[in-house]
Amino acid sequence: MKQNIFDASLKTIGLLPIAPESIEAINSDAYKSYIKVLYLYGGYEIKVDFNVYRTDGPTLFFISPNQVLSIDHVGERNGLLVFYNRDFYCIQLHDEEVACDGLLFNNINNMPMTVIPQQDASFIDYLFSGIGDEFELKDVSLEEMIRTYLKQLLIKSTRLWKVQHLDGVMATKPNNDLEFFRKFTQLVEANYKDKHNVADYADLLMIAPKTLTHRFKRLGLPQPNDIIKNRLILEAKRLLVHTDRTAKEIAYALGYDDPAYFSRLFFIKTGETPSGFRNKYLSVHEPEQL
Repeated sequence: MKQNIFDASLKTIGLLPIAPESIEAINSDAYKSYIKVLYLYGGYEIKVDFNVYRTDGPTLFFISPNQVLSIDHVGERNGLLVFYNRDFYCIQLHDEEVACDGLLFNNINNMPMTVIPQQDASFIDYLFSGIGDEFELKDVSLEEMIRTYLKQLLIKSTRLWKVQHLDGVMATKPNNDLEFFRKFTQLVEANYKDKHNVADYADLLMIAPKTLTHRFKRLGLPQPNDIIKNRLILEAKRLLVHTDRTAKEIAYALGYDDPAYFSRLFFIKTGETPSGFRNKYLSVHEPEQL
């Protein structure tokens, strides 16, 4: 399958059809370091980390470099993969919500999927077609034009994501509340290996721990401690099934000096020991998917 790619001055973005012949490459480590946007139609089954998603119609997925992606079944219609690095598009002035660490890639629900309503499908098609056309034209303005299309895609997708995943929770809340929780998840992502307690993040946010906990509770969101521990457990699962590190080595890597304590935490959160989880997962998955 033809891959279009722009690569200059450390800035990279590419467009690749998602088809049976490209799945092996997409599922490999070749694209792991990139930020990825998948445009899929009905009939696909993909796995993001340890969650399986099936598509009934046009759907967008937003995958961070630290997430593990596997496309397990391709629908009748080929999809599209846009992949890019942080140097091509990331945090820009006033762009925080739609940047590479924005809501689509870094949210409390750990939800990477946005279903495209019928009335918005033509606009999404237009944006992906525009990106493809720019690669074909190879004009000197290619970089800026593609970045413009990508920004529109992220803005539109963020609006859809908020409607679909924050309805009844935060969709009607002030923007400063939404930004506060996005900031919290950013801090957890950056510090979860070293900071395990709510008080640690309250200090970074310059508020009292009780204030942080009450703010989450007031809006019906998962508790901060659960978000911190869930992020740790997710990383532990990744290391258990994608590396040969021992449970003790993983505990140390995640900042726990007492491996036994970490193992108890893992069991409380998953109902399995680290070794039990590893053995169970590996026994039901093909080696090449690991």
